[in-house]
Amino acid sequence: MLITGHREIADNIFELKLQGDMAAEVSQPGQFVHIRVSGSDSITPLLRRPISICSVDKKEKELTLIYRRSGLGTERMARAEKGSRLDALGPLGHGFPVPQEDAGSALIVGGGVGVPPLYGLSRELVKKGFRVTHVLGFRSAKDVFYEQEFATLGQTIILTEDGTSGQKGLVTDVLDGLNYEAAFACGPLPMLKAVKNKVTGRPLYISLEQRMGCGIGACLACVVRASDTNDGKGYRRVCCDGPVFKAEEVELC
Repeated sequence: MLITGHREIADNIFELKLQGDMAAEVSQPGQFVHIRVSGSDSITPLLRRPISICSVDKKEKELTLIYRRSGLGTERMARAEKGSRLDALGPLGHGFPVPQEDAGSALIVGGGVGVPPLYGLSRELVKKGFRVTHVLGFRSAKDVFYEQEFATLGQTIILTEDGTSGQKGLVTDVLDGLNYEAAFACGPLPMLKAVKNKVTGRPLYISLEQRMGCGIGACLACVVRASDTNDGKGYRRVCCDGPVFKAEEVELC
C-alpha cells in the first residue's frame, strides 16, 4: 500500500496513512492489518506486525493506523517515508458490532495504544445517532493523542496516571457516574479486567491485544480461553475469531 502520510503525534506514537484498494474491504471498526517490515541491512523481522485500523476513508481509499514505536519492527516502520510502500495483509479479524438502530448512548473506554480502533468505532456510532462518551487513559501528557478528534464526536474524559493531562487516575475511576446502554473497550489486559468488573448488566465488547504469528488463525499463537467450559474448542483465536469479543465470551487472565 502507498504511504500517503506519516507523522509522530505523541511520544513514540505515529500516525500512518495508507492508500489502496484494501480500504474498500473494511467492514467493521476494530479490524486490523498485518504489516511486513523490511530493512536495508541483514536483519529483517520474520513476523508481520498487527496494527489496528484507526479509521477508514473509502472515498479516498485510505486507511489510518496509529502505532507505538517499541521494537525492531516498529522502529523500521517509523522510518518509512511518504511516497514509499508497505506490504500489508488485511483487513483481518472481526471488529466491533455497530447496531443498525440507535441504542441511545454508548461508552467507549480506551488505554494507550488501545485507543486508535475506538476512534473509528466512535465515528460509526455517531453516524447511527448514538450519544457517545469517551474515557481515555494514558501514562502521561506526552502520551496523549487524538484528544480533539474524539472531542468532536462526544464527551471526552482524559485521565493520566501522573495527572499531567486531564484528571489524575485510571479510566475505571470515573465509570460509576456515567450513563450508557452499551460499552466498548480496548487496552491493556489489566484495564480490560477492571472495566469488565465495572460494567455489569449491560453489553460490553472488548478488543484484545495479543502477539500474533500468521494473523489468519493457522498458527494458534494468539489463542485465549473461552469462558464457557462446555465450549467444544475451549479457546478463541484472537486474530480471526476476534480481536473483538463479548466480554463474557473469553477469560481475561
